[in-house]
Amino acid sequence: MRTILWIGVVVMVLGLVSFFVTVPHKEREGIKFGGASVGVETTTSEKVPVYVSVILLVGGISMVLAGARSKTGP
Repeated sequence: MRTILWIGVVVMVLGLVSFFVTVPHKEREGIKFGGASVGVETTTSEKVPVYVSVILLVGGISMVLAGARSKTGP
């Protein structure tokens, strides 16, 4: 069950990275007139909510511990 260990490492790293990296989000509002369009496009960068980062981190740690404790088959 070493795959659980490696998946746990990946999830744990994603949890740590999500504390610091922002996710860009674009929103476009406007109207179209045939082939022409008039509108405004706004771009914001938001971080992932803290509870999602904590869930990823705790889940990754628990998978790493479960993978390290499990015995490999014959």
